[in-house]
Amino acid sequence: MKKIAVLIILLTPILSYAGGGWTKKKGTGYYKLTQWWVISDKHYTSTGGTDPNVTTGIFNTSLYAEYGITDKLTGMLYFPFFSRTYHNDIVSATTGQVTTEGQSLNSIGDTDIGVKYGISKPGSQFVFAGSFFLGIPLGNDSGGPDGSLQTGDGEFNQMLRFDLSRSAAFGKISGYANVYAGLNNRTNNFSDEFRFGGEIGASILNNKLWFIYRLDIVESLQNGLSSAEGSQGATIFANNTEFAAYSYEAAFYVTDKLGFSASYASAFSGRIIFANPSYSVGVFLDLK
Repeated sequence: MKKIAVLIILLTPILSYAGGGWTKKKGTGYYKLTQWWVISDKHYTSTGGTDPNVTTGIFNTSLYAEYGITDKLTGMLYFPFFSRTYHNDIVSATTGQVTTEGQSLNSIGDTDIGVKYGISKPGSQFVFAGSFFLGIPLGNDSGGPDGSLQTGDGEFNQMLRFDLSRSAAFGKISGYANVYAGLNNRTNNFSDEFRFGGEIGASILNNKLWFIYRLDIVESLQNGLSSAEGSQGATIFANNTEFAAYSYEAAFYVTDKLGFSASYASAFSGRIIFANPSYSVGVFLDLK
């Protein structure tokens, strides 16, 4: 099951953690360069309906890495080293004139660093691990002429997460399943979050081609300040954001170490977040 360490890019890139309950062996690593983007012309409101907004795009070019510090302890990094966001022009429906000019911002994005510890014993049918992440607010939370462009939320957060996984084989098809739950503690008057979900994956062609489906749910504890949706609509960085999202990914190993992937993610429902799907493509190096 070492080849299941494929990065799942979700509706929000900060949820992108790989590997389930499996840790990397000491000295081995997994590294992935990803281009993720969403272009949105509508958003979920605070009541769960949808409203239009000025077309907004967010693009993240990021590095994800896992490294086996010991057989039971894995270090992890998610670093969006280039993040671009923009608003289109706002045009009057009656006169056709531009009432507000579009704007854009280039920056780095909010970064996550973490560790995963394998709790289950070697050889266990079910693999259990706990992870701890620190969210570092390196992105810009109030950029552009009117301060509405964001590549981060401006808050330092800490998340504790637990994964329970199992692998299986059905003839020539290898597969796995994983469920997880986590609590994200947020600062700067942002509400804390409860996160949970699961994923299943299966491979063909002697483990060269993997197909993955994932479900992720974020629930706000509503213990911070309320979020007012601004004139531009919601963003992926708003407070009290909630969603139930699904994603599909395909990952292909060109060699035993090098591969490519592509993914699509969208939401069944949401509150105060973009309502359009996101996409990603990536290249990864799996050093076993």
